[in-house]
Amino acid sequence: MKKVIEVKNLTKEYKKLKAVDDLSFDVYKGEILGLLGPNGSGKSTTINCLLSLLNFSNGSIKIFDCDMKPDAYDLKRKIGVVFQDVSVFNELNVIDNIDYFCGLYIKDKITRKKYVDEAIELVGLTDFKKFYPKQLSGGLLRRLNIACGIAHKPEIIFLDEPTVAVDPQSRNNILDGIKKLRDNGATILYTTHYMEEVEILCDRVIILDKGKILASGTTDELKKMASTSEKVSVEVNDLDNKKIDKIKTLKNVDEVTYKDGILLINYKKGKNNLVDIIEFLKQENINYNKIYSERPTLNDVFLELTGKELRD
Repeated sequence: MKKVIEVKNLTKEYKKLKAVDDLSFDVYKGEILGLLGPNGSGKSTTINCLLSLLNFSNGSIKIFDCDMKPDAYDLKRKIGVVFQDVSVFNELNVIDNIDYFCGLYIKDKITRKKYVDEAIELVGLTDFKKFYPKQLSGGLLRRLNIACGIAHKPEIIFLDEPTVAVDPQSRNNILDGIKKLRDNGATILYTTHYMEEVEILCDRVIILDKGKILASGTTDELKKMASTSEKVSVEVNDLDNKKIDKIKTLKNVDEVTYKDGILLINYKKGKNNLVDIIEFLKQENINYNKIYSERPTLNDVFLELTGKELRD
């Protein structure tokens, strides 16, 4: 696949703090790359460096095989950016907002009208063309923000948490729109804290923390990195400590917790863990309501790599 973004040894320092520490990665044409990390991990700094909104201390950034610089306007015309904070004009209605931002790149009026109409259709704002931002719900406002960033049909799109604080319907609409952008040939760099979105959308994922890459690969490849291979949950009442201690001695069991009538067992390996615990419950005459098994999620891997402590 063709590289459209090439980052080598990128470093950004603030006095004694390294916000980005010797970062190297590539982004390929037509893929959605998820850039994940806890607060303060270096995601925003990395994106701002890629967009030449920040000077960096060391390294190189190439987009379409050309050095990315503040005055690289030919490159910037090929890029669309949708930041987390909504940036539209309150004095303009939906269609005029999109037309304004599209007009920064597309001067031909006929072409621009076509692009604006297509952007409105893509994000599902056809019935709201004449509405002003203050008349829109949070989800509609997010969709307008996206339309303003992608109306000029950029080849690379940066999407920074585009579904924050929206209702499920708007969220589904936004995710469908992002898939359409990818299917139409756009390359997308996507940041979010919603792991299920990453699993739905992203072809590859990079997990950052403290300015370094902790892991990268497909979601399936990342899940294989989890120390836990299976989690079994059992709804069971009145489980005493002796029974819990016995469960801890069963084959492949790594960790056992019991709280509010839920028995949770983490297994390190093995293929018949669910059968084994059911057999144990029968032998011990322990009645249970529900039991189910699940493999590690991307969220499990993320927390293992970055830690469970709260971040500011």
